[in-house]
Parts: sequence; structure tokens; C-alpha cells
Amino acid sequence: MYRFLLTPRWWGINLFVVLAIPFCVFMGTWQLGRFEDRVQSHKEAEERPDPGTRSPAPLDELLPVSTDTSGRPAVAKGTYADQFLVPGRKLDDRNGFYVLDLLRTDSGKALPVVRGWLAGSPGSTEVPEAPAGEVTVTGDLQASENSGTTGVDLSGGLPEGQLGMISAASLVNLVPYDVYDAWVTLPGSESGAATGEGGLEPVPAAAAQGSGLDLKAFQNLGYTGEWFVFGGFVLFMWFRLVRREAEAARDIQLGLAADAD
Repeated sequence: MYRFLLTPRWWGINLFVVLAIPFCVFMGTWQLGRFEDRVQSHKEAEERPDPGTRSPAPLDELLPVSTDTSGRPAVAKGTYADQFLVPGRKLDDRNGFYVLDLLRTDSGKALPVVRGWLAGSPGSTEVPEAPAGEVTVTGDLQASENSGTTGVDLSGGLPEGQLGMISAASLVNLVPYDVYDAWVTLPGSESGAATGEGGLEPVPAAAAQGSGLDLKAFQNLGYTGEWFVFGGFVLFMWFRLVRREAEAARDIQLGLAADAD
């Protein structure tokens, strides 16, 4: 009754099942491992002291930005050069924009410095000028933004002097000097918010990507379930097809099928 399993057609079906089930188990296990890694990194991040409470360190000592150095106070010395406004940024559910100035350091590279946030939109709000001369800034270190960062504008076509994403890649064609692949956000005392200068409000540092139980972590968990369910579905359909084929073969042997002759 089950000799049909040795036919060429069923050899193809059997081979697919034999390969598909281990593949589904492997992918489900891999996604589960990714979720567990994110849980572990979240636990480690909670156990570490708040990055903002750790002692400041020279910028170059904290690069490249990692989950350990993100949020750490970084110290840099230089002269402010070009200024850019970053529209479409919210602070406490209020619409506004970042004021970003490039700090030219002694090395020639520039560090993007978010001096603060202003309500309104660029062009309709007066923007305070950056301090003149050589300055030393201490700001919370942040990794360059990417397409998944909240508030990033990738549509293009922004007016001159505006920036959609804070990253070295987006600045490379806008300024004639190298830019660090990182940026800092100044606390209140540094940005001028403490004295109310120009209405600037400090932008709080964001947690490092991949250091918490974010949406991607639960996506990994969801994908885990999907792969295991798909593997079980493949096995279920194989048994269903075998049973139907066996019943058809039995009916033919008993002369119950229409084409038994």
C-alpha cells in the first residue's frame, strides 16, 4: 500500500520534507538565539551604571561607539564651524528641530554637536549662534543615526543648511572636511538651556541600539514561532498527503475507485 513512496514523484516530496524540517528547526533556533542575546544585552545594560554618571573621557578613547561607550560623556576641544538644523525632531511630544554645529578639532576632523532643541520649524525660529573661538565641550556620545532612527528624514530635498540624518555619511558631501562617525548631545549647562539662551533645550541621550528589549527583539521571538510552526506544517502536510495517497491505493485494490479497471 505504501510502495508509492518509492516512486520518482514521492522521492521529490520526501527530499523536500527531509531538507525543509531541519532548515526550519535551524532558523527557529537561530532566531531564538538572537532573542536570548538581546535579553542578555538588556540585562547587562541594566546592571551597568548610567553612562551619563561615568567620568568624562577624551573623544578618541571612546571611539568607535559601542553599547558600552554610548551615552558616555566625551570631551572634545576645537572651534565651531558649519551649522545645520535637523527638522522633524520631537522633544516631550513637542515638534521642533535640533541645532547641530560641527566642532573642528585639532586633528582636522569635525565632531557633530547637537547644542540643543528648539520648538517650531527651521526658518521661523531664531537660532542662537555657536560660541566663537576655541571651546571645550563635554557631551553624551551617540552613534551615527541610520534609516531606523526615530525622526530621520530620508526623503531628501531639504533646504540648504538642513540635515535629515546625523551621520558622517550624510555630511560627507556637505562639508569639505572629514567628520567623526559619531556625535554628542550637550547637557543643559553646555547647551545654554540652563540660562535660557535662545530657548535651547538639551536633547537627552538615547539608549544604544541593540541594548534593550526593543521591537526587533520581539520580532526575533515572533520569527522563532513562525519557523517552528512552518516546520510542523510541512510535517503535517506530508502525513496528510501520504494518508490520502494510501487511501486511494487501498480503494483501487478493493475496486472502490472509479478507475479500478
